[in-house]
Amino acid sequence: MHKYAIVDLETNGRANRITEVAIIVYENGKIIHSYESLVNPGGSIPSFITSLTGITQEMLVDQPSFKEVAEDVKEALEGCVFVAHNVNFDYNILKAEFENIGHSFKYPKLCTVRLSRKLLPGHRSYSLGNICSALGISNHSRHRAYGDALATVELFKELENQTDFEKTIAAFLNQRSKEATIPSHLDKDEFEALPSHPGVYKFYNEQRDLIYVGKAKNIKKRVLSHFYTKTTKKVSMIREIAHVEYELSGTELIALLMEDALIKRNFPKYNRASKQRINGLALVTYTDRKGIQHLGLQNLKDAVNPIKNFFNPVEARHYIEQLLTDFNLCAKYCHLIENNDTCEDSIFYTCQGICKGEEDIDTYNERVEEAIQKVRQDLPDGIIKQKGRNSEEDAFIRIKHGKYCGYGFIDKNLNVHPSEIDDFIISEKDNLNVQKILMHSLTSVQSISEKDLA
Repeated sequence: MHKYAIVDLETNGRANRITEVAIIVYENGKIIHSYESLVNPGGSIPSFITSLTGITQEMLVDQPSFKEVAEDVKEALEGCVFVAHNVNFDYNILKAEFENIGHSFKYPKLCTVRLSRKLLPGHRSYSLGNICSALGISNHSRHRAYGDALATVELFKELENQTDFEKTIAAFLNQRSKEATIPSHLDKDEFEALPSHPGVYKFYNEQRDLIYVGKAKNIKKRVLSHFYTKTTKKVSMIREIAHVEYELSGTELIALLMEDALIKRNFPKYNRASKQRINGLALVTYTDRKGIQHLGLQNLKDAVNPIKNFFNPVEARHYIEQLLTDFNLCAKYCHLIENNDTCEDSIFYTCQGICKGEEDIDTYNERVEEAIQKVRQDLPDGIIKQKGRNSEEDAFIRIKHGKYCGYGFIDKNLNVHPSEIDDFIISEKDNLNVQKILMHSLTSVQSISEKDLA
């Protein structure tokens, strides 16, 4: 028979510092010891936490810090199986508190949410309040550590009365079992069904709201890695995970594109809409009041109808310098020099006199247009071939005139003509993040001629 330490914590919210701890030691059907204490978290208590728990800032001012109660907590847990409703939340918070003061923390653990799902199937909700209400267990101190711990003890007694209790406990405590690692509200079978292949995965809460999207080379391995996290944001997310879905991609590159599209369409709670700030430059053109056509570089995020995108400023400058040389353009009107009336003294002096009024504007503009057409002709147009989601298909990413159009999958048994490629596209929008993702892959675009697409 095991000795169980049934634990509940209250915290100060986003910082996840403990404000109250309760431990009830339970053995052979009886409570043999209990410990409870308010804890000064060393920070403020948000008003929404006070509204939920009734714990105020004033109540904690003269209370001990966690360091001061740590020995009592450790003594109460000694020789016990750590039990809590949504165990990973309480366990990880206590573990972090102990590690903050230089102490190790390792106990076998059980989750009464997962045990309830296994031994008491068929309930609409397994939150502590709802499952206790369904079983007729009263709790007069909801959202206070001792009240919730005592309700969890009563729930544990109900679980003990179930036929397969001992067998289930043994399985859950098996070190090779993932029962104590998987989020409390997530069905183990749903996790086990995840593939070990590239793709995207989607986390949902109990209300079926999409709360997070990620990509992976190995979906199952990556999803499992989330469950070992200690960061405050991820701990909060893990508490909410009730369902996980996936889509295979064939390759990590397509997974990245799928992830970007899903995030931008759904704005999941725990994703940032843009994972990184994209800095880039765009080659643009405009005509001034004199009718002279300019070429120049502009911040990519501000550019309207860019001719070509760059993510390296040195590469961008070298590119426009080469256009200057190849088409005898003016350094002033390509914005390679500033504060000069003419480009005569510039190291880029290939100009035929437009800046000195010695060349016809239309003639100069024709060369600018030739340069622009050359740039556009050099933009990748075709497909990036990729591995399919299985051995029976191929995948591709479609690029048109340097812009991303989407991706697709084609059965290898189909004899698809290049002109039919676009019929298989899963259309997606181009954006700065996608351009960044594809930057190094655009050199591998296999062209499809206009004749093929006619």
